Amino acid sequence: MHARAVAATTTALLGASALLIPAPDALAGSGRPTVIAHRGASAHAPENTLDAVDKAAELGIDWVENDVQRTKDGELVVLHDDNLKRTTDAEEVFPDRSPWKVKDFTAAEIARLDAGSWFGPAYAGARVPTLDQYMDRVELHHQKLLLEIKNPELYPGIEQETLKLLDNEGWLDRPHLESRLIVQSFSADSVRTVHELKPAVKTGFLGTPPVADLARYATFVDQINPSYSSASTGYVASVHAVEGPHGRPLEVFVWTVDDANTARLVAGYGVDGIISNAPDVVRDALPAQ
Repeated sequence: MHARAVAATTTALLGASALLIPAPDALAGSGRPTVIAHRGASAHAPENTLDAVDKAAELGIDWVENDVQRTKDGELVVLHDDNLKRTTDAEEVFPDRSPWKVKDFTAAEIARLDAGSWFGPAYAGARVPTLDQYMDRVELHHQKLLLEIKNPELYPGIEQETLKLLDNEGWLDRPHLESRLIVQSFSADSVRTVHELKPAVKTGFLGTPPVADLARYATFVDQINPSYSSASTGYVASVHAVEGPHGRPLEVFVWTVDDANTARLVAGYGVDGIISNAPDVVRDALPAQ
């Protein structure tokens, strides 16, 4: 079924609930930026693992960010790279499976891999979590999730599958939609599909569209999330001047900021969020609200 047809059906079924307006943590351009733990607290624990979620919670960080991809047999897993080489021992366990692409391995095969030893011996034996395992851990800590659909061109239909899993996990109810969930991607088409399938979900586009194009993006995104190096006071103000699909100014979350000076710099731009591998460093660098 075409995405627009699915969206129409979904909206009809959900009625008023599909028109929920996400409540931002802070008004666009004002207040202390939200701090988001990039791939969990990945300066302190292996990225995208349950340990990284736990570490973010230990540090008192409410928001975590992750990356979602799909296995050969259709399981959604939490991994950044489209291959398993950098953050697991896939080359050792499966020496004849080059180039070790995520999409070429089953969930059971990926579950065998060590996703922690590369980071340090204390994390030996950490596993690549499935998305439902990850969601359970985030929920356990009462955290909030910035979920990135990674490489959607490799996984046709991943948007609908991700939304279905989120729904099954209870993350598409009013409290989660209002303040605990954002779905983002570098692919504008993927973000647009999420918006069409589930208009109530808050969405973000990863990148720096020209100011002239912001109104077009604002029909399906609530956030424009650029690299910090491409942000500026003027660009952030231009984003904030545009109203998104839920009747609020577009927000800006910048990435990836790991030092105090840069954190203070981008906070001065008026950004709404700062994504960091070292969220404790960024948090401590910002003035108390």
